[in-house]
Amino acid sequence: MLTTEDFTHFPHQMWEKVLSKVKKAVVFMDDKCTEALHWSGGAAALLEAGARNLKQFSSFEACGANEPKAVFVVSTLLKGRTVDIIKDIISLSHFHYCVVFTTVAHSVHLLANNVTAEMEGTPVFEQFEEKLCEWMGNMNYTAEVMHVPVVFAPVSQQLVLTPTFAHLFPLLLPDLEMINARRPEKKRFGSLMDIDMHSLPAELQLEIKSLASALNTMFEATATREESFAVGPMSRIIAGELASHPQAKNRRKTAPNKASIIFVDRTMDLTGAVGHHGDSLVEKILTVLKPLPGHVTDVQVDMLELTSLQRTPHSQNTLAPGCLAQSQSPAAQSLWEAMLTSKHKEGVMEVRRQLVEAASKEKLPIKMSMGRVTPEQLCSYMQLFRSSWRALESHCGVLQLGLATAQALRHPSLPRWDSCLAFERLLLQALGDSGFPTVLRQLLPLMRPRGGEDSSASGSRSREDECGPDELILLLVYLYSLADEAQPADQDAEEEVLEKLERELIGALTLVITRETELSPLLQKLTGCSNPEELTTERAHSAVEDMFETLQGLSHTRDHLKQLRSIYTASDGVHQATYRPFLRQILEEVFHPDRLECPDIEHMSGGLTDLLKTGFSMFMKVSRPHPSDNPLLFLFLVGGVTPSELRLIKEMVTTHKPGTQ
Repeated sequence: MLTTEDFTHFPHQMWEKVLSKVKKAVVFMDDKCTEALHWSGGAAALLEAGARNLKQFSSFEACGANEPKAVFVVSTLLKGRTVDIIKDIISLSHFHYCVVFTTVAHSVHLLANNVTAEMEGTPVFEQFEEKLCEWMGNMNYTAEVMHVPVVFAPVSQQLVLTPTFAHLFPLLLPDLEMINARRPEKKRFGSLMDIDMHSLPAELQLEIKSLASALNTMFEATATREESFAVGPMSRIIAGELASHPQAKNRRKTAPNKASIIFVDRTMDLTGAVGHHGDSLVEKILTVLKPLPGHVTDVQVDMLELTSLQRTPHSQNTLAPGCLAQSQSPAAQSLWEAMLTSKHKEGVMEVRRQLVEAASKEKLPIKMSMGRVTPEQLCSYMQLFRSSWRALESHCGVLQLGLATAQALRHPSLPRWDSCLAFERLLLQALGDSGFPTVLRQLLPLMRPRGGEDSSASGSRSREDECGPDELILLLVYLYSLADEAQPADQDAEEEVLEKLERELIGALTLVITRETELSPLLQKLTGCSNPEELTTERAHSAVEDMFETLQGLSHTRDHLKQLRSIYTASDGVHQATYRPFLRQILEEVFHPDRLECPDIEHMSGGLTDLLKTGFSMFMKVSRPHPSDNPLLFLFLVGGVTPSELRLIKEMVTTHKPGTQ
């Protein structure tokens, strides 16, 4: 029977195709493919397969005369800038043999070149092979171009991410306005749910087709017939594209294995994505530590404590950072699984247990201590390994996860996590008693520059636990995602009050951002500026105004739903108001013993058969496919998932369907 291991092994199978070509080659790889490889063995896998070197995919890289073979691995179409970079590298080198792997299928290349007819073979790739020989300077040299979907990153036994599609996010109201602006007035869409694939920008269409193609390859490799379901506008489009994929139709006729896949738009519940209620160690690590350069799924771990180097302003540049991805060590993988799916306290205890176990195995003089785990205690255990290079090498994976834990626990911004959590709880209680503007107004006192006179006047709050612009933006997203749950009021009067309040908030947040001495990655993305010197008040104000336009749309993302419209339970006088995770509600529907049909979980694989069933159901009882019909269930969150949601899913499956994977 098919298991989750078959799917977490699939990315490794795809990389095997690349590894089979890298012997004696210099490998050039772009950031997105490098990140996928990072979770599937990393650079070590390439070097073990015989690669001579791994270089950045850049026009500023080249090879010497004694390096005749190159392998390029890219996550883009073989067009435009990608082609220019490949040409530049080849022109500056002395290659006799070039292999190019692209994660984009040949069918998508045809569409990108405006070819809609089905064609024999792979003419786009064949033409590119000729160009490669031309650039190498001899048409008799060897060139190969092929498609391999190395887009999946197996982060854990039950979590696979797609870093290549990290920026693919569900549609929002500003997207609807942009799409409608290009259409005749009579053909404009009334809501996001009305948007179809062909009305999307060409670049987004190609990206969705590329994702559908990669998913199809995964199901093909595992001989799986999937039933697709969708919740949300973008999920409907992706699921529809997978259902209508030409190769998928043939596969579904003969594939012996069965699985259900539910696509869910992240925008159905952004409260779960930005809230601080998760009680997850990994969530805190990912929040407070800096991202690994060029990555979106891993962070930098400072390795200085495992060396005898002194900490100086330049010591970070002396030593390569560690990370969370530890695919080479079974002990580290087991610890990572525990950290990822346990509560914060349990995760920290497991880190200590594994460090003690590793130190005991190496006969290091460890001093046992019970009670609360502190970052100082963890560091004292890890520093013991400095005395033995062999011990350091043997347990390097566990030590990196231990360092990540200690560095997160003592990070100066961690107190802000608790401040945000406390404030989110207050906002939840207020939502059940007041209108949305009243609740939103509670954020206004927080909107003041950090370390300013206003904040020091309060006395009780230190700079560490003051909310910075990043936390304020997260609180705004948290609240706007719950706006529909507030007490209803006179709509016209409320709109006027809300409009005035939003102008105040925009002004206050603009001031907060312009007073920052350093711009966080979030602020850099929001404003388009890399440092405070570039950022003018006008530019900050304009960026915040645009952000509020997007926020206003968040309160309507569940408007089209019939049953799962609420993610909030108001206080009943005995119990406090609580947040009800959207994913929990979906899984409750999926695992309901009566197999009730939920109108919001739309079946997308049926095509004409489903339409006929819909017609017959007017006269007789017709059974439709249900997500719980199959032994394997995939949840595909378009826009990302949090570690605490991963734990929630695991708990729900264990409780309701112990046999389901």
